[in-house]
Amino acid sequence: MRICVIGAGYVGLVTAAIFADMGNQVACLDTDPEKIAALCAGQAPFYEPGLQEMIERNADAGRLCFTTDYGQAAPDCEMVFIAVGTPQGPDGGADLSYLESAAAHAARNLSDGALIVVKSTVPVGSGDRVRDTIERNLGPGIRFDLASNPEFLREGSAIADCLRPDRIVIGCENQGAAMRLVQLYAPLERPMLLMDMKSAELVKQASNAFLATRLSFINTIADLCEATGADVAQVIKGMGADARIGPHFLAPGIGYGGSCLPKDTGALAACCEIAGCSAELMDAVISVNSDRVPRFVGRIRQTLGGLRGRTIAVLGLAFKPNTDDLRESKAVELVNLLLAEGAQVRVYDPAAMTKARPLLLGITYCEDAYDAAAGADALAVATDWNEFRMLDLERVRAALRQPIIFDGRNLYSPDVMSKLGFRYISVGRPDTP
Repeated sequence: MRICVIGAGYVGLVTAAIFADMGNQVACLDTDPEKIAALCAGQAPFYEPGLQEMIERNADAGRLCFTTDYGQAAPDCEMVFIAVGTPQGPDGGADLSYLESAAAHAARNLSDGALIVVKSTVPVGSGDRVRDTIERNLGPGIRFDLASNPEFLREGSAIADCLRPDRIVIGCENQGAAMRLVQLYAPLERPMLLMDMKSAELVKQASNAFLATRLSFINTIADLCEATGADVAQVIKGMGADARIGPHFLAPGIGYGGSCLPKDTGALAACCEIAGCSAELMDAVISVNSDRVPRFVGRIRQTLGGLRGRTIAVLGLAFKPNTDDLRESKAVELVNLLLAEGAQVRVYDPAAMTKARPLLLGITYCEDAYDAAAGADALAVATDWNEFRMLDLERVRAALRQPIIFDGRNLYSPDVMSKLGFRYISVGRPDTP
């Protein structure tokens, strides 16, 4: 099958590589010439485990190519997937300008009978705007079908999520278009859910907003635990044992970030307001998340008796492990708040420091966690990389000026940290003396 994927970001590039690996002929298009030049040279523009090798393998086999030219990518394609960004606009809703631009350019180069598939995360009802845009720019006598096929990949495990998804959601206006997507995805042998386009569009935002709600809920419980002396780890164990709740996405910490949860929660709130529905729940979820880092910094300030002139080692910059993505990163927010209060900051991240250097100035970038800890008044864990779980903590203690760790991701056991001689302050669990 001949496929065009518009957008070479996380979603588009991973999608293109997976489709090519399934044996299809795929052209991946992006309007950024530097990104396409790097991809043509075999270099992925971001860190994602396994992606670099998959790009090289399929490019060498002639199944995957990259271009900035719609006239080269779209003609003769049976399917055109639109996977461009839909960033949060000033009003909190999704900015669909990139989506509409991609749809317009694709329409001008579309083959008769092609299926246009919206992969981007969009507000419910966006398909109507895409259809109008396509029809305004379509050549004479050209027929097309339209579908919604939201993605559910997670950065850091995107390839596995694409190859073994929990479900494949297909929203179409007619059965023929749906069956074409079913045929494309059939080799994956995963559950497929067929529905109307509006319902498919809403599935993605509703899913992410629900996950964000779970995180803000457990962070509220963690705050209550800190105030009362309860242990959030024990509370989670008791809650998670209930089959109706389960243990997933009950991880207290300094909040959620990234390109999806903050954006989709805000966009869903905006959708509710536009539709005349209450957005109070989403507003509360967002408010709780916004307070996580300031609250964490407040605990650091209180413990150290102020931050001006203090040196803090921060482990992690990416918004989550196994990625170099800094978008809406709570770790970056932490660094900025520490700097604003006059602290000196030493940082280490296994993958994100190259991208951070132009954005985060006035900090010291270190070779590893031990280098970051050297001479620091305290260490703060901001991203839960496995590398940080496996640290030689006695070596960390020896490197620090005083053995104090603020754990924003609850990586370590308070009992173990106490035995090692640390003042250990985590989220929702009793502090060690």
